[in-house]
Amino acid sequence: MYRISKQFHFSCSHIIEGLPDTHKCSRLHGHNYIAEIILDSETLDQYGFIVDYHDLRPFKEMIDNELDHRHLNDVLPSATSAEAIAEWLFKRARQIWPQLAKIRISETPGTWAEYSE
Repeated sequence: MYRISKQFHFSCSHIIEGLPDTHKCSRLHGHNYIAEIILDSETLDQYGFIVDYHDLRPFKEMIDNELDHRHLNDVLPSATSAEAIAEWLFKRARQIWPQLAKIRISETPGTWAEYSE
């Protein structure tokens, strides 16, 4: 099995709704996120790639146009946790790359969440 990944950076704000008022994530705050797209394949194309990294540009454009410097509560349909961001990006990216294995989201240097099917 072959695997590739590429990271993309973005910044945005959000509020985790429904948390107690004493929880810091219930207040408006933001993160400098890292989104990592991970693709798997048992075969390579004629050039020796799963996907050419350059061909992942639509993922960067999706992040830049729809998430970067936005308020996530205005973008995502429900929750705005790292897990929910990973799922939202996965479902959109899977339409482009059938080799998509998972999306990983990091809010801080020591944390990450991922979504796969």
